[in-house]
Formats: sequence, structure tokens, C-alpha cells
Amino acid sequence: MKNIKNILFIGLVLITMNTYSQDKNFHIYLCFGQSNMEGSATIEEQDKVGNKRFKVLQSLDCDNLGYKKNEWRTATPPLSQCYVGLSPADYFGRTMVKNLPDSIKVGVINVAVGGSDIRMFDKDLYKDYLETYPEDWFTKKIDDYGRNPYRHFITLAKETQKVGVIKGILLHQGETNQDDENWPKYVKAVYENMLKDLNLNAKDVPLLAGEVVHEEQKGVCASMNPIINKLPEVVPTAYVISSKGCEVRDDMVHFNSKGVRELGKRYAEKMLELKGIFCNTKKKSCCPSKIK
Repeated sequence: MKNIKNILFIGLVLITMNTYSQDKNFHIYLCFGQSNMEGSATIEEQDKVGNKRFKVLQSLDCDNLGYKKNEWRTATPPLSQCYVGLSPADYFGRTMVKNLPDSIKVGVINVAVGGSDIRMFDKDLYKDYLETYPEDWFTKKIDDYGRNPYRHFITLAKETQKVGVIKGILLHQGETNQDDENWPKYVKAVYENMLKDLNLNAKDVPLLAGEVVHEEQKGVCASMNPIINKLPEVVPTAYVISSKGCEVRDDMVHFNSKGVRELGKRYAEKMLELKGIFCNTKKKSCCPSKIK
């Protein structure tokens, strides 16, 4: 009987320790997609100064940067892989912490692969899309994620749940699936798998999906945007982030540094709005009503 009591006591202590290790004021956002989310824009001097309240869980070992996988660090680009650029996730996080109380920290993970089909993040179909491009630049990215980017993503996400609370998922993808009318259904499957595998409720974890380069910026893949805008019809907790007016690079596929910063701010504005904080980052003013 004494041994049983001791076992129960130890179990209670472990449960209590686990409960207190999770900081409810540490808000986590999961980011995935392809090249723009990965980070295709030039990292400029203004991007290299971080905010200690904005963290990233390092996704890969990066000897060139001195970063170690699975370690939290102050978020400065690159946030996904070792040799990429500026991602919308960067200025999403920066904008969030600027407009949330000082007691709240924001953390992100970013698992993205340039050129990837959205179904590469479908845990049941991913093997069919690991060789979308035979070139070394693509296969190297896949290999770095253990040839299963979705599993890598979920493993990192579970690590974040040990210390914080997942509050949302950010997606930027669509160029590789251009004009595929089934794209919203593909995203729905991926999103629902993520929720299930992480034991999350959709109402607590909205999905924010960004448009590709807009037709007004002469985007090569702009015909995908009407399809992206159908996503909320399939996923009620999804919201589309406009790319209209976001500056682009010469290829008319990727946003430039200024465009990426603006797009990241727009993701944050929507997330803040969903929290009851109505924000206009151009005027640098917010009107908080409640925080979810």
C-alpha cells in the first residue's frame, strides 16, 4: 500500500511539473508553405535586430549561423533553413509583440520548402511529392527535413507545446499548385491532420493563408488568388491575407524585402483582430478590447 501511495505521489508531482512548465503567456504560431514563407527576400540590416519577446524554435542545425536544432532563440532571420532569407513569419512575430502586453511572448516554428506542392504536407500523400523537382536545391531541402517535412513540422510543434500554447497556423503556398481548383480541399486535409495530431481545436487555432503576388503587381501566379480566397468556404476557421500592394522582386513570383515585411504585418493585423485587438500598423496604433 505504501508503494502504491508513493507511486501516486510521484505521478502527481510529475503532472504538476508538466502543467507549470507550460507558460500560457507564451503564444506559439506554426508557419509552413513554400518559398515565400521559407524566406526568399534579402535580409537587410533593419531585419537583424531582434526582440527578446519574439522567439523561434530552431528547426535545423545551422553551423554557418551557430544555431542548434530544437533550441529557442531570439527570432532573427533566417527562421526556417540555414541559407534562406526574410520570411513573413519574421514581421508577423515582430508586429504581434509590439501590440500585445509586455507579459506575452510570441514564438514561431517555420517549416517550409521552396517549390513544394501543398500535398507534400499531407501525411498520407507526401511521398508522391518529394521529387517534384529533381534538382539538388530541392532534394537538399527535403533531406534536411528527414524526407518528411510534415513529420518534422509536427515534431517541432509538439516541442512548443511543452512550453507554450499554440494560437494559430500561418500558410503561404500556392504557386506550385497554380490554378488547381482542389487546393482548398488539399489545405483542409493538411490543417485537419495538424489539429488532430496536436490535439487542437479549430476554433482556438485559426488558419491564416496569404495570397500569392497580386495581379496589380503583375504576379505570374496571380490567377491562384481567387482559388486561395475560396479557402474560408471549405475551412470556416481560415482567413485570407491580401497581397495587394506588397512589393515584389523582378521575377513577379516572390516578394521583395519591403513586400515581405508588409505581408507579415498583415498576417499579424488579422491575428490581432481575431484576438479583439484592432490594429492599424501604418499609424502604429492599436485599440485592445480583449485578449484571447
